[in-house]
Amino acid sequence: MEERMEHEEASPAVRKRVQDSFDLQGLMSHLGARLSHIGSGLVHIVLPARPEVTQQHGYVHAGATSAIADSAGGYAALTLFDEDSEVLTVEYKINLLAPAAGDHLEAIGTVLKPGRTLTVCQLEVYGVRADGTRKLVANGQQTLIRVNRPAA
Repeated sequence: MEERMEHEEASPAVRKRVQDSFDLQGLMSHLGARLSHIGSGLVHIVLPARPEVTQQHGYVHAGATSAIADSAGGYAALTLFDEDSEVLTVEYKINLLAPAAGDHLEAIGTVLKPGRTLTVCQLEVYGVRADGTRKLVANGQQTLIRVNRPAA
């Protein structure tokens, strides 16, 4: 099996491009999610647990959990591409391993295999309590396609 990529800090230009793109996402804004780390091939997104993102039992809804996982993987891939490229999700599979509980969720997208056209990412979501205790609540895999940035 191939070794996992080394993850260095993304350049300031890449961090700005990712943050600017993230800021355009209405869903992430609506959910209250924010970027907490932008590395090369590695992105973390934090989602505070609040009533607006829960399901009927009080856990963070699977839709919100999946959305931050999908975005974390997409932005992890974007960190590796030039400024004329964008990414779109082709498919993803997520396993919900435990109820999404905690003070916040943290989604981590990690590029496993970058490609000229298709890129594969690992997705992990942790429930994080105020004392720092972390529990893996979801994991998955995602395939993204690199596309040219649309003309303005």
